[in-house]
Amino acid sequence: MTTDWNPLLRGEFEKPYWKELQSFVRHEREQHTVYPAHDEVFAALHRTPYADVKVLILGQDPYPGPGQAHGLCFSVQHGVAVPPSLVNIFKELRDDLGLPPPGHGNLQPWAGRGVLLLNATLTVRAGQAASHQERGWETFTDQVIRAVNDKPFVVFVLWGAYARKKKSLIDTTRHKVIESAHPSPLSAHNGFFGSKPFSRVNAALRDVGLSDIDWRLD
Repeated sequence: MTTDWNPLLRGEFEKPYWKELQSFVRHEREQHTVYPAHDEVFAALHRTPYADVKVLILGQDPYPGPGQAHGLCFSVQHGVAVPPSLVNIFKELRDDLGLPPPGHGNLQPWAGRGVLLLNATLTVRAGQAASHQERGWETFTDQVIRAVNDKPFVVFVLWGAYARKKKSLIDTTRHKVIESAHPSPLSAHNGFFGSKPFSRVNAALRDVGLSDIDWRLD
């Protein structure tokens, strides 16, 4: 990891859980198709340097479908059909800020503007959602969240019950936490739609003298 995350996280690479995790993922790749590609597993950390993080959006698990996952939560590569949860995110983006849905599902521009798009689990076996959970990734990504918590001010966006459990890692006296139901079709109508996360993020940033996030994707 050749970014400014390295000094913050390299201590994890010597711990027993990390070696067991990497052995597990290596074996999985030998026996099955695993997403995302090896060189995209840490894309969230490469695309958004630690110094630039203003917002953290937390996802749970990479998409398990062909060509979908590329290391950024909720995002898919260009040319891949937009998944239902992301369709709902774009609906809320339109209703919140008036931005029309883009013609793709690639959120990389957000990552380049200080939005850390972090999944709690960083790999998955093809076709089997959550298949790499509780293997050690969460220990690592919890440490990423703690590192972000050490910054002076960040807006944490927690969608759904799983993400909201991570609130215990955040100093809510210093940071802004925006939480709601998950954008999944199963829950979006139970509090995600109408939650206005994008305008609320920008309002929180302005309150502490930071610039808005440009949420446009086209």
